[in-house]
Amino acid sequence: MNQAAPAPKENMGNPVPRIDARLKVTGQAGYPADLATANVAYGVLATSTIAKGSISALRLERARAVPGVLDIVSVGDMDEVDKPEFGNAGASSIAPLHDKTIFHDGQIIALVVAETFEAAAEAAMLIRADYAQETPSASFDSRGTRIEPAAGKSPMYKENLKAGDFDAAYAAAAVKIDQKYSTPTQHHNPIELFSTTAWWQGDQLTVHEPSQNVTGWKTELARQLKIDPANVRIVSPYIGGAFGSKGPMTARTAIVAVAARRVGRPVRCVVSRMQAYDTQTYRAETRHRIRIGANRDGRITAFGHEGWEVTSRLDPYVVGGTSATSRMYNYGSVLTRVSLVHADRNTPGYMRSPPETPYVYALENAMDEMAVELGMDPVEFRRINEPEKEPIGGKPFSSRSLIKCYDQAAEAFGWSKREAAVGSMRDGDWLVGMGCATAIYPTAAAPCAARVRLTDDGHVRVQSGSHEIGTGVRTVAGQMAAERLGVDIDKVSVEMGDSTLPPAPVSGGSISTASVCSAVLKACDAIREKLFTAAVGEGGPLAGSGNAMLEMEKEAVVTDSGKSARLSDVFNAMQIGALEEYAEFAPKGSSPEALKKLYAGQAEFHGGDQDEDSVKYAYGAELVEVRINSYTREIRVPRIVGAFAAGRIMNTRTARSQLMGGMIWGIGQALHEATEIDRRHARYVNRDLQDYLVPVNADIKQLEVILVPEVDHAVNPAGVKGLGELGNVGTAAAVASAVYHATGRRIRDLPIRIENLIV
Repeated sequence: MNQAAPAPKENMGNPVPRIDARLKVTGQAGYPADLATANVAYGVLATSTIAKGSISALRLERARAVPGVLDIVSVGDMDEVDKPEFGNAGASSIAPLHDKTIFHDGQIIALVVAETFEAAAEAAMLIRADYAQETPSASFDSRGTRIEPAAGKSPMYKENLKAGDFDAAYAAAAVKIDQKYSTPTQHHNPIELFSTTAWWQGDQLTVHEPSQNVTGWKTELARQLKIDPANVRIVSPYIGGAFGSKGPMTARTAIVAVAARRVGRPVRCVVSRMQAYDTQTYRAETRHRIRIGANRDGRITAFGHEGWEVTSRLDPYVVGGTSATSRMYNYGSVLTRVSLVHADRNTPGYMRSPPETPYVYALENAMDEMAVELGMDPVEFRRINEPEKEPIGGKPFSSRSLIKCYDQAAEAFGWSKREAAVGSMRDGDWLVGMGCATAIYPTAAAPCAARVRLTDDGHVRVQSGSHEIGTGVRTVAGQMAAERLGVDIDKVSVEMGDSTLPPAPVSGGSISTASVCSAVLKACDAIREKLFTAAVGEGGPLAGSGNAMLEMEKEAVVTDSGKSARLSDVFNAMQIGALEEYAEFAPKGSSPEALKKLYAGQAEFHGGDQDEDSVKYAYGAELVEVRINSYTREIRVPRIVGAFAAGRIMNTRTARSQLMGGMIWGIGQALHEATEIDRRHARYVNRDLQDYLVPVNADIKQLEVILVPEVDHAVNPAGVKGLGELGNVGTAAAVASAVYHATGRRIRDLPIRIENLIV
């Protein structure tokens, strides 16, 4: 008896509508703060008004006098709770209510709990703190910052990367550039506000909170509260936007849990959008120095990338994107270095394409500058520096379809019509510019578990503690099960977002589809094996077909000769009504402890540049047209084309949606987004959606996504490369390149605004 090959057959999956789409558009999908909770009390945070110093006195009398106030959790009330830890599931080691030290503006100083939200909000406003204030260090160039090498401070950045003799190669290069670039602080601003709802039933704690990592949060919260992880349940069925902001757990969760235990009833705390800027993570601001040396024929001989990143006073959060930039092209020699700048700010965190977005922006800007110095077409410059193997360790690529992406994007865009001379393309009063940039994202997977149940009437239930954060992972997991078990997708239900389900890694790093689908595939194949054995065995409906190739189609087991047996008949032969399999997937290269770590809430990522056999990345090419009014300097992006190669595409509909959203975000990064900082007080200024600019419908015109077919059997059993974070990596650099082509103004510091273009 033989099975069909375990790898999926089709490279491009069907564009199946999201299985939860109707629930979402009709308002039936339950988000954590919306879930009905009986007898709930309301919590509101009070936060500091200084960025550095300590609390001399906390005045709570007027707040306690507000009718309906039940309790106030403040400094000293968390002494019996362990401090949060930075890393893994924790956002920061800053423990806001464990002592009186203030590490950043907007730090939590109290949680008011009341019968109504209004009473809690009024009381929180009446809390007054006396401070021993110190002068804060806000950012780069501020007095009092502490600068240290990033290497070895975090698993995200283990070492500086080198190859060859950069100094000698750069000195000998015929053509050189040496430029500096920067990206600002940016905040996630998900539409769904951050919230925590916690309640106790005896020693059992349940928490409803938007989370990208229910398994990790379960163990981290249990550690802080000093209780058995088996007594903690984290529930997050749907998330209304995350982009990395809901991956690590903040200190708020334990504070709300303590408040719920103190008042003896459920407590719900919804964080205001303004407070979220300080109590959650954000994209760290970065600075870069890029040096490139090349021969006259355009071949690069030396590449140097130095980065500086702002982080909090306590935590060594590292962006560390040189891992990707140093492996992008055939450089000849490489030198990289990253430094951390510790300031009096809250700790940064993961924001979609965390290392790649700021670092590739600098690289691709520099590539465009070098193409101009060489007098070469920027697409052709990238083509002639296409590597056969990655330059750091000399490892092959598992697959690399970057040039195919450029070819297809250029044809669809009409790149051949681009006139090379700066400022030569016009349309009436509008200067027209065209730019390009490469997108790159590491392909990784992590250990994951899944449970699949198939009944004799063809219904399938898939369970995994992963998360539907808007990427469509519920749908693609359902598609994998439907495909392998030969049933219609309408008969598949998928349960996610609950720490009582089989554990899954954090939904971040574009690993969810690869990790979850690989575990689901493994569980489904175990079910297939049992069905096939029963179907061809003695008394089975296909007895005597033991040498046939078997497959599952249309709720039947079929042979390559055309014989078939209905699923119900196979189950009857087995004298059971359902089959259920629990499967654990660990990617190639996992440690012997990888699955044990999974159950402890720790994810081992494998892939990208970490594996010994090859380097695994997804790639894309983005081409942008900008129009700049010659009088007002108004900037518009009327056209953008992106072509992406990311292994097996499970669902072309959800994939296009993810890539389209990423490209739109990239336009926002280029032209709109920046968190403004009051450097005197280390305070965020534009802490709402009125002043924090993001693209709107009027900013987006023609946007085309091209999915380039690619087969990569080396990445994982499902053949999937993550693409959710790929789309926004190259966009901002392509826009900057197009702005230069239109105007001759090289804008190296984001965002690009009208004032940058006024001569």
